[in-house]
Amino acid sequence: MQRRIGQKLIGGALAACIVLGAGAAAAEEVGKVGVDWLGNDIIVEAIKDPKVDGITCHVSYFDRGVIDRLQKGNWFEDPSDSSISCRQTGPITIGDIDMSEGGEEVFKQGISLIWKKQVVNRIYDKKNQTLIYLSHSRQVQDGSAKMSVTTVPLFGQSVVWTNGQPK
Repeated sequence: MQRRIGQKLIGGALAACIVLGAGAAAAEEVGKVGVDWLGNDIIVEAIKDPKVDGITCHVSYFDRGVIDRLQKGNWFEDPSDSSISCRQTGPITIGDIDMSEGGEEVFKQGISLIWKKQVVNRIYDKKNQTLIYLSHSRQVQDGSAKMSVTTVPLFGQSVVWTNGQPK
């Protein structure tokens, strides 16, 4: 499921035109909790890592309702806050992943009409045999320090590396 900015406010055809951020992985909505009478919700999505079988990340974020959007203005943007938790959900098979310090983007979706994205990066910590998943927002300017991190330790696990384990 792709996140739709202003879906509640704009509706149908126009919302379909502003779907942003097709990431490498697809998210599936698995939970939605109403938090107030304004129609604000917390959405929980499951994201499978496209290059690491057996890992599922759950990301939660705030989805502003119509009344909140009208009261506060800024109609086409959700907050940058998010939370992430990734766990082993099956046998781990690691494909051709980026081993650089910055890792690689495994998921991206729009959280504003044009410029702001929610991103999940995977970084491999070779020394500690751990996959690190970082959820953060990316903006053209005024970057946000709001982030969340989770790890999946590989030590002692039966891990298959399709290209051989890095030395």
